Amino acid sequence: QFLNMTPLFVSLWMATLWCRGEDKVMQPPEDVVAAEGDTVTLDCTFQTTDTNLYLFWYKQDGTSRPQFILSKFTIGKGKTEDEFKERFSSTLNSTMKSAPLKIQELQLSDSAVYYCALRPTVTGSSRSAH
Repeated sequence: QFLNMTPLFVSLWMATLWCRGEDKVMQPPEDVVAAEGDTVTLDCTFQTTDTNLYLFWYKQDGTSRPQFILSKFTIGKGKTEDEFKERFSSTLNSTMKSAPLKIQELQLSDSAVYYCALRPTVTGSSRSAH
């Protein structure tokens, strides 16, 4: 039954993106191996003191530049590129500080390095200086 299943390697690179002194994103360093047609979830957790979160997922295959998949925000809707809307999704959990990427019905073309990135807001503080 499993002899006809082609192994699918979805690579996950350890990506730590520093946004400010206290902000960073963590991804597990190991590769994820699954079969075509499977569903996988790629973990992404972050540390930040910001409450207005902007989370982004990117895909990079071969030597091409990273390709935007989707964005999630605590305020607003975010966006998913048309070619990923059917099978790629993420939920931003500001309490758990995570935003895993779910890929359904895996295809060989999904084999890539996936990056999770966090960007805090760049607005001024509402606190007054005394």
